[in-house]
Amino acid sequence: MRTLLLLTALIAAPALAQRSMPQPLPIMDEVPAARDRPFPGALTLHVDATDTVRGVFKVSETIPVPANLAGKRMALLFPKWLPGKHGPRGEIEKVAGLEISAGGKLLTWKRDPLDMYAFWVNVPAGTRALDVKFDFLSATDGPQGRIVVTQDMMNLQPNSVSLYPAGWFTRQIPVNLSVTWPAGWTAASAMREASRSGNRITYATIDYEAMVDSPFFAGRHFAKWDLGQNVTMNVVADDARFLAATPDQIDKHRNLVSQAVKLFGTRQFDHYDLLVSLTERMGGIGLEHHRSSENGVDTGYFTDWAKGPGRRNLLPHEFTHSWNGKHRRGADLVTPDFRTPMRNSMLWVYEGQTQFWGYVLQARSGLVTQDETIDQLATIAATLDNRPARGWRSLDDTTNDPVITPRAPKGWVSWQRSEDYYAEGMLIWLEADAIIRRESAGKRSMDDFARGFFGTGDGDWGVKPYDMASLVAALKAVQPYDWAGHLAQRLTEKASGAPLKGFEMAGWKLVYTDKPTAAFTDSNRRTLNLAFSGGLVIGTAGRVDQVIWATPAFDAGLAVGDVLLAVNEQPYSDDEMKAAITAAKNSQQPIRLTVKTSDRVQAMAFAWNGGLRYPKLERVAPADAANPTGLERLLTARK
Repeated sequence: MRTLLLLTALIAAPALAQRSMPQPLPIMDEVPAARDRPFPGALTLHVDATDTVRGVFKVSETIPVPANLAGKRMALLFPKWLPGKHGPRGEIEKVAGLEISAGGKLLTWKRDPLDMYAFWVNVPAGTRALDVKFDFLSATDGPQGRIVVTQDMMNLQPNSVSLYPAGWFTRQIPVNLSVTWPAGWTAASAMREASRSGNRITYATIDYEAMVDSPFFAGRHFAKWDLGQNVTMNVVADDARFLAATPDQIDKHRNLVSQAVKLFGTRQFDHYDLLVSLTERMGGIGLEHHRSSENGVDTGYFTDWAKGPGRRNLLPHEFTHSWNGKHRRGADLVTPDFRTPMRNSMLWVYEGQTQFWGYVLQARSGLVTQDETIDQLATIAATLDNRPARGWRSLDDTTNDPVITPRAPKGWVSWQRSEDYYAEGMLIWLEADAIIRRESAGKRSMDDFARGFFGTGDGDWGVKPYDMASLVAALKAVQPYDWAGHLAQRLTEKASGAPLKGFEMAGWKLVYTDKPTAAFTDSNRRTLNLAFSGGLVIGTAGRVDQVIWATPAFDAGLAVGDVLLAVNEQPYSDDEMKAAITAAKNSQQPIRLTVKTSDRVQAMAFAWNGGLRYPKLERVAPADAANPTGLERLLTARK
């Protein structure tokens, strides 16, 4: 009977449908690959940059149609992968009002289904050129992106205001650019003026790759200085009073140029323009180009010079990039156009050694004193030495950060790591200098490497790529050593502390004291940096800006975005917090914090009894003017 009931139930039950498992459609990249051949014709590009109220750039462009594409589909590209930003950072979302026409007839365009930066258009037979119009809607509020236009200055980047034809190396596409600037403004760029009519300036014909590499700073309040060696410093400011540079300040910038040329032995440019903005309104920037650089600093760059170094390291860093990063760059960073992905495996050289030479040149030029530079290096070393993420993530992997997270805020940077190839890369090259000095008995240094590796021919602003093998060979040519093994270890090791042996070999050691150096105070003008005093950094109005992983601050439950309301039942202030930390030194009692989190106000116990601690580099041996340390020799100006 049971068997009969079971058979009846099985017969009556409906059959269950099988899970559907379709095959995916193949991915077909139809955008033509770039080829190294001359483009037949020149792009004509005009930008109306006069709308300083809304920050809208109006673009008009004529793109010749190659004969073989008339009557067919043609792809136009907006630059995506941007050199210097090391990732896909083109702001395609700000392109609006795009119209493409031919012979006065509006054509229908369609975005590529795979590449959102590519636009397809069916070109009518017999068409000789496409006329393109669009607006680039620059950010008007911080969350939209970097502010590039104010009513007193702007930063016009050609990659944001142009399209280019797919299928050609961008260095093979000529461009004739003209810009209409606001009345009364002055503009500066590595591009040179060919003619002008009123406020409209036409620039000398240039290839598309070089045009993208030649941004503009323009403004109502403008000054420029000749720094020698065919280098000009062009400065725009929020107000004319901020342009009051002293002769001594300008001389130090001239020293930067002369010391760089002495270091590398050549100028890898035909001319060079330092573009500098003194502003609290336009967004900050530090971006390298071969014959120019974009440098955004505070308004008090000149007028508050005596208060400390501020951002004076920025110009030496970006200027160095003309040699390291632009002229010499990792082979996997050389791309034919702005669509091809960049691979960043050598950024620890591109940025790390540039960071190294930036600090060296700031000291050699006098922009920052030698003592201030050494104190700045102490903070960098201590920050990396207190970064527990080094135990799971090696330095070489951080070169992927520009693509993984293009400088987006991180909640736990000490446990995630960031673009550490800058600062830790610098420590690698400090160590390399110390190794060369030790192995050569003081006869050679990283200066010898710089001249041989970066200075390849005066005036050559082309690109000479390298890989790990050629880098190691160049180091061996300066000083025989197991550079391949040494660099492999530094790039791949997962260690608890930073690579500080370079300081030790150069006669210094990292220590902590209860008094901050002037350089530490200067670099933390707007924060209370307790990273080494319990593990947190506090910004304005008690807001927690950073918590170091696995520290007393972390154990207390603090996180980025929390707000400190009270310390030991006293209303929060930076001075109250420092006083509480000092009073708790060697105590068994935690500091009592009242904290506003995202959804609570609660008490937290901050169990730190180590007092206030600030990093400092200390000589291993007493100071001896007749016998300077290796680090002091490195930072001394060349004659």
